[in-house]
Parts: sequence; C-alpha cells; structure tokens
Amino acid sequence: MDHRPQAWGRPRDDVYGAYDASYMQTNGPNQHTQSPIVTGTSVVAMKFKDGVVMAADNLASYGSLARFTDVKRIRTFADTSLVGFGGDVSDMQYLDRHLTELGIDEAYGSAAHTLNARSLHKYLSKLMYHRRSKFDPLWNHLLVAGLDDDGKPFLAAADLLGTVFTSPSLATGFGSMLAQPIMRKYVPDEESVASMTREKAVEVIRECMKVLFYRDARSLDSYSLAVVTKDGVDLSENEKLEKQSWAFADRIKGYGTQTV
Repeated sequence: MDHRPQAWGRPRDDVYGAYDASYMQTNGPNQHTQSPIVTGTSVVAMKFKDGVVMAADNLASYGSLARFTDVKRIRTFADTSLVGFGGDVSDMQYLDRHLTELGIDEAYGSAAHTLNARSLHKYLSKLMYHRRSKFDPLWNHLLVAGLDDDGKPFLAAADLLGTVFTSPSLATGFGSMLAQPIMRKYVPDEESVASMTREKAVEVIRECMKVLFYRDARSLDSYSLAVVTKDGVDLSENEKLEKQSWAFADRIKGYGTQTV
C-alpha cells in the first residue's frame, strides 16, 4: 500500500489502475498554511511582585491525536525573558530559531545591553503583523514575560494578526476560558500584583494546569513551569500534576454509567 501523503484517500493502483496525474494542477499561485496541523494548546502566565510565572504542557496534537508528548513550548531569551507558544508547532520552531539568531546578534552587538521583555514583545508583535500583512501568518499565540525598563514584572500577548495586549494574568487557547477566571481571582488588577508572592503564584498556576488537564482534551499531565525574576530564569520542563482527583466526574451528566 502506498503510504505517501499524496496518495491518501486515493484508490489502490493495483486494483483500480494508476492515477491520471494530468488532472493535477502543476502550476499556480503560491499557497500558504491555511490551518495548523500539529498544535500546542494553552499557555498560562501570571505576575507576582518580583516577576512572572508561566506554564505550558508538553503535548503537541496532530489534529485530535495526542501525538507528541515531549514538546517544550516555553523558551528563554537571553536569560531575562520567557516566550510561551500556543498554536502551530512548526511555526513555533521557526520562531525559536529566529529568536536564537536574534539573541546571538544581540550578544555580539552589545555587551552591556540586550532586549528586555517589553522590547522583545514589541519586536515579536511587529514580526507577527509583518507576516500577517504578507498573507502568510505565523499561526501562533505568544505570551512574553520578564521585566521592563524599570525592573517591574512585564507580561503581554501577541497573536497571529499582530494584536497585542497586556494584563496581570494571561492565557492562550482553552486557558483563556478555563484558567483566566482562576488567576483573575488572585490578581484582578495591577495593584493586587504587589501583594502576590512567588510561592502563591506558582500554586495558582499549578492549579490552572490541573483544571486544564481535567477539561481540555488536547492537554497533558506533564508540563513546563518557568519563573522569571531579576535574578534570571528558573525553568523546569518535566513537571507532573499532583493530587489529581476525578471524583467530580461522577456529577457530570453523560459521564460513565448513568442510573435513572
């Protein structure tokens, strides 16, 4: 059997004869990605008084198939910033290589200064908008975290259209619906960030990842957790959900064996 992608959905040559390739269009305009194939789901992040906590699970789904279970979707930049990627994994890999080259250029160009989180976010937002304007967007939703020019916690987002916004807590994908209410309960505004400790912020983010694993079919129980402060980046890429409990599932109508 022919397993090549171009043969998918075609009748077997040994039964129905060879396909007439003359029907296939061999020339035409350039075509770009219209929808992502291998994707990562939610990225969640929250400010605390000294920095930002960010987390993303390690799953890359091929459509609805949980295909790749060891894909790290949080990247560091110059040991001062974090970038979390939701969306297409191949575009994430392109951006990762691009950021690596940018970091090298920055390191060689100036020994005393590098892009902080605010500048990095502005750069990425312009890049996303540029690709969107070429009708060849990068199918990602990015979260950028770190410190700004004044040494204060910075957290902002940029999507495939180049739309940007900032908030004390941010999430992509399903997390914008399931994790944001949890985080907003603790940091509803910038004033509340001043009283949020690192330990409490990490606890809240861990709880968000647990809720996402319960509710999001494209999530995984292993995830990456990163904390960025003025002292640098602390990144752990093989965290596991703890104290899982599926007792709540018995109260969901349609789950398991039902009694009338």
